[in-house]
Amino acid sequence: MKKINPGPIPSRATKDLIARTDLIPQRSIVPRTDLREMLRQYIVARNLKCMAQAATRRKAAIAGSGFVAYRQAIRAAVHKFYGRLPAGKDAEPPKVTAVSAFEHDGFRIENVLFDSFHGWQVNATVYVPTSFQPPFPAVVVPVGHSGKQFEPHQLPCQLFARCGFLAVSFDPPGQASEKQPGNDHFNDGVRDYLLGETSSRYFIADAIRCVDYLATRRDVELSRGVAMTGVSGGGTTTTFAALLDPRIAVSGLSCCVTSLADLDITQCYAGCPETHMLGRYAGGVDEVDLICAAAPVPCLLMAGELDVVFRVEDTRCLANEVAACYRAVDRPECFSFFVDKGKGHGYSLRQAREFARFMRRWLCGDAHSAIPDIPDDSFSMLPYKELRCFPRTDVNMRTRATAQADALSAQWDRRPRNVCRAASDVAGVRKLLASPKAEVGAAFRVFTHTWRSIMLRPEPGIELPATFLTPWNRERLPTVLHFDDAGRHRLLHRQGLLIRMIRLLQEDRDAFGLLTVDLRGWGDTAPAMYPYEMAGWGSLDRYVTYASAALGDPIMAMRIRDGLAALSWLRTRPEVAPDRIVLTGCGLGGIVALHVAAIDGKSAGVATWDSLLSFRSLIEAERYPWPADTFLPRVLRAYDLPGLAAALTCPVCLMSARDGIGAPARSSLCAALSQPPRLIVESVTPDDRIIGVVQSILDGNPPGNAGRMRHSGKPTSGRIHKTTSGKKKSSYGKAYNKGVRAH
Repeated sequence: MKKINPGPIPSRATKDLIARTDLIPQRSIVPRTDLREMLRQYIVARNLKCMAQAATRRKAAIAGSGFVAYRQAIRAAVHKFYGRLPAGKDAEPPKVTAVSAFEHDGFRIENVLFDSFHGWQVNATVYVPTSFQPPFPAVVVPVGHSGKQFEPHQLPCQLFARCGFLAVSFDPPGQASEKQPGNDHFNDGVRDYLLGETSSRYFIADAIRCVDYLATRRDVELSRGVAMTGVSGGGTTTTFAALLDPRIAVSGLSCCVTSLADLDITQCYAGCPETHMLGRYAGGVDEVDLICAAAPVPCLLMAGELDVVFRVEDTRCLANEVAACYRAVDRPECFSFFVDKGKGHGYSLRQAREFARFMRRWLCGDAHSAIPDIPDDSFSMLPYKELRCFPRTDVNMRTRATAQADALSAQWDRRPRNVCRAASDVAGVRKLLASPKAEVGAAFRVFTHTWRSIMLRPEPGIELPATFLTPWNRERLPTVLHFDDAGRHRLLHRQGLLIRMIRLLQEDRDAFGLLTVDLRGWGDTAPAMYPYEMAGWGSLDRYVTYASAALGDPIMAMRIRDGLAALSWLRTRPEVAPDRIVLTGCGLGGIVALHVAAIDGKSAGVATWDSLLSFRSLIEAERYPWPADTFLPRVLRAYDLPGLAAALTCPVCLMSARDGIGAPARSSLCAALSQPPRLIVESVTPDDRIIGVVQSILDGNPPGNAGRMRHSGKPTSGRIHKTTSGKKKSSYGKAYNKGVRAH
């Protein structure tokens, strides 16, 4: 074998040189934590703290005498999630439309439609026993993320009817149901965050409305209440509905619960927006709390031994806690835990038989008689055409959210000071943030500027890498503070837009400073992918959005506070004129820039490009390319982005503005918004114009939609030359204003 010459062996002196990292002054600052894990660990730690506090409260209530107060607190929190629903024993009776009926062995199918929300129809399939005499005990079977035509929903309903229970099943919004358009519970459900609502209201209201419907039937016995049972999302619906409607006297939960710490938090399971109500984690409402707060209502908890999501060992731990709760209220017999051997995630006939026996005891008051012995092979799937109800699809989550956004906007307080105050509330800012701790790297001369790596540490566990560029021969200079959802360096590469903006390579021109920051979750701090994000319903942006919304501190609010911290630090630098800082943002960074300017109130100007023009357009868009973290919770209760921009007293330029579908905003809308002289809104803006706009503001000669705009009186930093009329004028302003007039 031929030997390979390894080359000369480095001397000890050379090895020492290799080990010296200080030979690279422009190197990045070494973070104290793994930046790829930082945001996820931060959110997980805060959420686990909430769950630990909830567990402490729950255990104290079960062990002591405070259970009644604990139960009331959980119920009050759940009621607050939903507010007033168009369902319940005090609601108007539903208007029922019969659709079709079909006879089968031991039961009859009746398909009906009735209203829930205005214009929103419940498509109910009713399984009526034909081998028993009315009135029948009744059970509502909500469907999860599926359709009522599939086996885990059809076959249990058939069994219940053949055991003497009238069963009613209905489709949830979206999924494989009849109610798909505008009802995708991921893409459409997240829109409700903007309104400060939860899309869970559609699932829960429909389930309770089914109880209202049963109350209209003469063949139903309601003196002892009704039962409700469902699998997966249907079980979740049952869990919440049981706390909202006292007529639900028995519940059956299948393959749907583990503690939040076990699944959603530590396993980083994105789940669904409707189960991550705003502030749910902060309020300490765990899954076990929901079941305990329903005690002593009889509850059968069922788990599939082979369930790969709601793992049986996690569900068993939860069941032990619930059992302790039922013992504490002296009703241990009212709770039972059933493991479906050899089965996975689904509602099997074995589970249906177990729940039928449970209903016979607790709903019918008959603990001794057996249910009919019906073999599995006697059940068959009914054709989908027999289950269809053809509900309206013109009223859906999207159209209802749009209507609600309109109603909210009519109530907004549009006074600038109050709009900015509302922005502070949405971002969770109670007072202006102090300058954060920061580590500053060594200075490195690069052409006309000095480069420094910065690490900002605005709070424990959070590190924000930043790059600071300042002209090497100037002090107290105008400076750009930039935010970019694609990372702080995207527009620095290869003489990118930011490089041209600050005139890095223009030795004959006065240059500007720049601080570009990776806000948490962007750039170098973008989280690594985790296993559940491989699922079709999972994604990193969904996990972060849902988990932070449930925490009561949305990720976009965190980023706005990061931006304020970066601004505070920048004002402490001797190279920077603190009153000449211009905030810029690209993509979602534009949303941050506008909010930072509104909350701070002292910026020299704001310029955004390729950013969202309005949150309302996100609701209107049938399909949108924006990530889930764009949906800033509660914002449309008080203002939208155009109103926020108009409330600012500094020059604001929204360039290459994008609508909800990611397309350039309509020119007519941009023209209508560009009414205040300090506000410019454009649908398509070339890079050179973006550069010119920001440079003009930095020079103290901000553009207006009519050409020029008076500045506050601060001297410009641009070179001054005499015009033919003898007046002094900034050369930068002259060049830019020519472009404005041409535009």
